[in-house]
Amino acid sequence: MKKALVCGGGGFIGGHLVSRLKEEGYWVRSVDLKENEFGNDKSDEFIISDLRDPKVVQDVVTEDLDEVYQLAADMGGAGFVFTGDNDSDIMHNSALCNLNVLEEIRKKRVKKVFYSSSACMYPEYNQMDPDNPKCSEDSAYPAAPDSEYGWEKLFSERLYLTYARNHGIEVRIARFHNIFGPLGTWDGGREKAPAALCRKVAQIEDGGTIEVWGDGKQTRSFLLVDECVEGVRRLMESNFSEPVNIGSEEMISINDFAKMIIDISGKTVSIKNIEGPRGVMGRNSDNRLIKEKLGWEPQMTLRESIEITYRWILEQVEKQKLISV
Repeated sequence: MKKALVCGGGGFIGGHLVSRLKEEGYWVRSVDLKENEFGNDKSDEFIISDLRDPKVVQDVVTEDLDEVYQLAADMGGAGFVFTGDNDSDIMHNSALCNLNVLEEIRKKRVKKVFYSSSACMYPEYNQMDPDNPKCSEDSAYPAAPDSEYGWEKLFSERLYLTYARNHGIEVRIARFHNIFGPLGTWDGGREKAPAALCRKVAQIEDGGTIEVWGDGKQTRSFLLVDECVEGVRRLMESNFSEPVNIGSEEMISINDFAKMIIDISGKTVSIKNIEGPRGVMGRNSDNRLIKEKLGWEPQMTLRESIEITYRWILEQVEKQKLISV
């Protein structure tokens, strides 16, 4: 039986990854600052602790581990990342987690580690045209991310690659593109665009209006979490050691994305565009490299994926209403 450590196992993607590893027969230890808020935790051992503390990392990274999955980070949606108010926490906390985990992996001679990077590390200057963003893996340099979150991800990619070169650790790095789905944060300020839009539509009465940040012409692609986890597992089983995109190539404007969710809801809802953090004007996964190296690409359409997510968030909204009555 293989043994894995999932750092950030109490989070959205981490919880889904733990479930997948258990399905494959792994023994799994998870560590996070908090338990999964939706109970999505099938770990054999779950430790509530802080990876910023090297003493904690000494305890959770053990010599008997076959793999480590490092997803722990201080992060959130546009309302958290792009205001500038959280920049020092984002950089300090996430970098500390990576520094501590990697050094302990080196000391304990764990063979393989996965690091979850982000499409936010791509240069802003290649993402100004909403219709033609450039996010191929080889476009990362000259570096110019649009947020400190992106800069930290880029630094940490390089950190992992240096440990691969200098210490022989097998490193796998994925640049995630807007992962969403059930059992994820859907309110409170750290939720991302798919969850926020689903929540707004689910909460609004028929004939109402929802607010969308920016002019709504900014474009993105979105990937269901199950597809993301499939990509991660295929990457870990492969021999490819360079950063690779895990995302969808089905690009859509934010206004059109909102309209899709409204259509799924069956309601008549209008959109009001307002000032707010929006990030780059265009971002879309370029999947040529992952197709070439792994022979894989996501299978589900955006509409199929968002239907699943909207139904789940609608359930959460209805539960919240019952509690507040």
